Amino acid sequence: MALKTIFEKVSVASVPIQRPKSLHEQVYQVVRASILAGELRPGDRLVETQLAQRLEVSRTPLREALRKLQQEGLLTAEGGGGLRVATLSTADAIELYDCRIALEGFAIAAACERATVTQLAAMETWVIAAEQDRTGDPLKLLDLDYRFHHAIAEGSGNGRLVLLLDQLFDAMALLRMQTLKHNPKVLDIRLEHRTIWEAIAQRDGAIATQAIQAHLMASKVRVVKEIQSFQHEGNFLPVAPESKIQGVTEYSTPEKPV
Repeated sequence: MALKTIFEKVSVASVPIQRPKSLHEQVYQVVRASILAGELRPGDRLVETQLAQRLEVSRTPLREALRKLQQEGLLTAEGGGGLRVATLSTADAIELYDCRIALEGFAIAAACERATVTQLAAMETWVIAAEQDRTGDPLKLLDLDYRFHHAIAEGSGNGRLVLLLDQLFDAMALLRMQTLKHNPKVLDIRLEHRTIWEAIAQRDGAIATQAIQAHLMASKVRVVKEIQSFQHEGNFLPVAPESKIQGVTEYSTPEKPV
């Protein structure tokens, strides 16, 4: 059979390549999840040898994973070549919020026009879940906050915008972990999310845009104020590690009474 005939009979699309994730990608996912879940906290120092032993991998895929996390801004380099989980400054917080205000303004306006009934129902689900939460768990509220805003982005129907916002959401998760750790009350989303969702459900782009911008501005003020407070008080000091990934860190940030 001629080579041309073979390729005519077997299209590329009909034979998907089954390729598992590379080892460094798996390591990247594990460490990234630990950072975003708050198991590795802002200021924690990563010890490469101990981390490699804990994850049972060689240092080559580990270094590739850590390099990628550094490029994403989740890790920062030290003078001696070590890495720490990034501690975001007031300037970082302002930049992140300014980007979110701009991009989520576009997303919510598009969602008012394009969101399906199913997508609107998903947004309401996360609003109700936050309103009915009685645990007071800041990590749970942080997750509900992400899910609501991600649902709005998906409702825009713009895949590239969703990707851009997801990158911001990752950085914001690190920022919120940094502030929630010191003051869980800084995450106040329930009433604001209800107002935003109602405007989207009514397909009122102007009101929805105004509501989400006011929501993000209020959050920006709360978070920046909290960062300035604990940075002024000098709360990032070496203490005994308490990471859930044992042996990964040398330093953690101390708790601050609420």
